[in-house]
Amino acid sequence: MGLFSNLVDRFRNTSDIDWDDLEETLIGGDLGIRLTTEIVDDLQSRKGKITAESLVDVCREHITEILGDDQGIPAKRPDGKPTVILVAGVNGVGKTTSIAKLANYLKSEGNSVVLAAADTFRAAAIEQLDIWAGRIGVPIVKTQYQGDPSAVCYDAHKKAISTGADYLICDTAGRLHTRHNLMEELKKIERTIAKQDDSAPHERWIVVDASTGSNATIQAKEFHQSLDLNGVIVTKLDGSGKGGSLVAIKHELDIPTRFIGTGEKMDDFEVFNAQKFVETIL
Repeated sequence: MGLFSNLVDRFRNTSDIDWDDLEETLIGGDLGIRLTTEIVDDLQSRKGKITAESLVDVCREHITEILGDDQGIPAKRPDGKPTVILVAGVNGVGKTTSIAKLANYLKSEGNSVVLAAADTFRAAAIEQLDIWAGRIGVPIVKTQYQGDPSAVCYDAHKKAISTGADYLICDTAGRLHTRHNLMEELKKIERTIAKQDDSAPHERWIVVDASTGSNATIQAKEFHQSLDLNGVIVTKLDGSGKGGSLVAIKHELDIPTRFIGTGEKMDDFEVFNAQKFVETIL
C-alpha cells in the first residue's frame, strides 16, 4: 500500500486537502521534516493546478530527484586488489546477517569474497558470521571474543590480497552509536587497513532498520561523522518498515542506499532500485 493511498481516496481536489494531515502523513512515512516541508510547500504553490491524484506524481518527482542514479555494486579494482567494504551499524539492525547476504550476493555474481569477523565484542556475532561463511562457502578471518578488531581486519585484508579476492567485507562492532570509543575504534580499523592499501577502505556502509524510522537517520548521522559513509543497507523493507528513512538519509547526508533486505531468507536481498522503490512507497 502506497504512502498516500488513503489520502487520495479522501481528497477530490487540492482545495479539499488538509495540509496538516498531508504533512503528518509524510513525516509518518519517515521522510523527515526538511523534505516534508519542501514537498508540502511545492504542492501548496501548485494549488488549483493539480488534482489530488497528482499529489503522488509530485512526490515521486521530489523523491526520484533526491535518490538520483542507482549506485549498484561497488566496482572491482582495476589493479586486482580487493575492494574493501567496511560495514557498521548498531546492534539489532541485522548488520551481520546483511553482511552474509551481501557476501552471498557477490559470490552468486561470480566474485570471490573474504569475510572479517571484527565485531569481537559480541561472541554471538563471530559465531553467526562463521556459520554463514560456512554455508555460503567463503573464507573468514576471526579471532576470540574481545580480540582486537583492527588486527582481524588487517589479517583478513592480507588474506584477501594474497588470494586475489575481489572483495573483503569487514563486520565491525555494533555497540551504541553514541559511544565515543566505538567511533575511535572504527577510525583505527580504517588506518590499519590503509597500511596495506592506502586507498582502502573503499566502501564505508551503515546498516539501518527501516522499521526504526527516524532513528535510522540519527544513526547514519552519528556514524557519518566518523566514517564519511558512502553507502546504506536498509533492512526490513518487507512491510514492517516504510522505507522513508533511506530518502531522508540521502536528502540530509547525501548517502545513497546500495542494497535492501526484504525478508529473512538469504536471497531476500537485492541491489537498490530507486524507481521500483518510489513506485512502491507512493
